[in-house]
Amino acid sequence: MKPAREHSLLLGQSSVMIRLRELALQVAETDITVLITGETGSGKEVLARFIHEHSRRSANNFIPVNCGAIPSGLLESELFGHEKGSFTGAVQARKGYFESADRGTIFLDEIGEMPPETQVKFLRVLETGEFQRVGASQTIYSDARVIAATNRNLYQEVAENRFREDLYYRLRSVELQLPPLRERGRDILVLTEHFVREAELRHGISFEGFDAEAVDMLLRYPWPGNIRELRNLIDSLLVLEKGRKITSGILEKHLIQRSRHKSLVHDPSRSEKQELNLIYSSIIQLRQEMSEIRHLLQLLLHNRPQPSPLLLPGPASQTEAQTREPPAVPAETRTAEKQAALPSLGDIEKQTIIDTLKASGNNKRLAAKTLGITERTLYRKIKSYGIGN
Repeated sequence: MKPAREHSLLLGQSSVMIRLRELALQVAETDITVLITGETGSGKEVLARFIHEHSRRSANNFIPVNCGAIPSGLLESELFGHEKGSFTGAVQARKGYFESADRGTIFLDEIGEMPPETQVKFLRVLETGEFQRVGASQTIYSDARVIAATNRNLYQEVAENRFREDLYYRLRSVELQLPPLRERGRDILVLTEHFVREAELRHGISFEGFDAEAVDMLLRYPWPGNIRELRNLIDSLLVLEKGRKITSGILEKHLIQRSRHKSLVHDPSRSEKQELNLIYSSIIQLRQEMSEIRHLLQLLLHNRPQPSPLLLPGPASQTEAQTREPPAVPAETRTAEKQAALPSLGDIEKQTIIDTLKASGNNKRLAAKTLGITERTLYRKIKSYGIGN
């Protein structure tokens, strides 16, 4: 059995997670093929292990295979094995993952990455349990239960001829969809508390907790990396902040630093929601950087020394009118002029709302959720800023 902490990723009392656990236990009692769908980092392998460990196969092997991490030319050999001399480098015969998973469970992650020629052989294994090693003629039988997972839309992959239709329908005898972390409500806090306890034990650090604003930020943040991102964030916070109480300012700084490593370049494998989450993360970063720049400019303009008239270039025969200093401008006026030349927080907020509305296709419900405000607040701000007028 795997440590109980792995199953902790399925913790929570949101209705969607309660229902998901019920379905997982229900299918665990059978040998039916299961397709798990969900975003990257949402815990697909954890759910697959949960199903295996609650099945009658739990005493046997659970073999996880990441189809996207194995070169396409080697995937067939990894899955089905090969005979000695069947290809360059095959210095001895080798069992494949299906043989090793006999009477147990094989978990095929990123199944959408499987090349078409391997899909044909995989379909036969699903239907009959039979296959041949690469370079062999003998048929081998494996009683391995198959659980597959993907973060792609396989239906779209079928429509674009990148995935076999018959394999798609054979795989999804039962489909379990893992919700993204942002849709699990206060489960985020349950998982946060669990990861904090883990990190305290692992690093020997006592944690003072989060203030109320930081807790609210945890709930509003879109978590594009899902549970994996949350766990890694907690580790970073405890180690880098040495266990001190986390305020919203500290938390925002760490979230911005992490968002700098996420690219906004369009990736066809990302869903529309994932793209919007990355846009939102970048907006947080942009707002912080704009605020820092504005503060720096104010300091520079306020402290900039005025050049002495004695250092100004010009002929020695300047008239008194030419060398006379300009009339003094009151300090209050200079400050007002400097601030007027800089973007106000209201300007930044207005532009953020405009950009978010554009990114969400003018879907105000989605835009409000992305910004972490209510629809009513969004409509009020749109009206007050005259957006769209």
